[in-house]
Order: sequence, then structure tokens, then C-alpha cells
Amino acid sequence: MNDPNPVAAPRLSHLNSSGEVHMVDVADRPLTQREAVAEGFIQMDPAVLALVLEGRAAKGDVLAVARVAAIQAAKRTWELIPLCHPIALSGVGVVIEAAADGSGLRLQASARTTGATGVEMEALTAVQVGLLTLYDMVKSADPAMTIGPVRLLSKSGGRNGDWRRDG
Repeated sequence: MNDPNPVAAPRLSHLNSSGEVHMVDVADRPLTQREAVAEGFIQMDPAVLALVLEGRAAKGDVLAVARVAAIQAAKRTWELIPLCHPIALSGVGVVIEAAADGSGLRLQASARTTGATGVEMEALTAVQVGLLTLYDMVKSADPAMTIGPVRLLSKSGGRNGDWRRDG
């Protein structure tokens, strides 16, 4: 059935004019300061949350290990996501805190660079791996933990300019 009000499909940058997958060429783009911030959540039993926040987990300082894992993941995103460029990150920040509703932990990661392509994937990868590390560190105490949602909060720099999630 033909749609009487067609909406143009968004252009997908990782497809060439023939519809084939390719790595985007960023050689001619200007270098700009770029930053992206993402967040994610892990829900867990309140008793397990208390163990983590009080530093009493059997595997040690769970939060420190998750922070290091998140930073390492941001640095290696290009090895994990096939069409990502290797990026010289100028900084990665990771904050882990109790979720506002007390149901678990919130992990926020920021990635920064001066370059020709954005760092959204680096921030999102940092969040995902940090959350998986939290799960791994306390899974014996609560295998029913739930990860998500994970989402981009903001990005700045580049030809598309700044973007911030509403709310």
C-alpha cells in the first residue's frame, strides 16, 4: 500500500550509494572538540546494592573495577564495533552511584576528543562494559540483576552540532 504522506528515510552514513556497508571517510572533516555522555542502569536486590556501596562484596572494590573496565572499553571501542574509527581520546569519565529510586546503580560515562568523528560509541560502550562488569562482580549474589536502559544523554561538536536528550 502506498503511503500518501511518505517520509524520507534517514540517510545511514555506513551505507554507500549502492547500499553496501563501508567505513565512513572522515579525512576531509575539520577537527573539532567533541564530547558524548551516556548512562545506563543495573537493577539489583537491595541487600546486594548495600554490599556494593559499602565495599563489602566478596570480590573486593566492585565500583573501582567497573570504572576501570568502562574506561578500557571506551579506549577499545574501535576493536569491538566493526565500523568505528580508532579515536585518540583526550578523556573518559565514569561516575557510578545509587539510582535515584534505590533499585540499583546508575553508571554515567563521558568521552572526549578533538577529532574528525564523534565519541558517542565510546561513551555507550563504556557504559555497557561497566554495567557488565558490575554484573560479573556480584552475579553469585544476585543472578536476577537486570541491565538497562542504556542511552545517549548528550553529544557536542561536529557538523551536526550539539544534541541533548529531553528530560
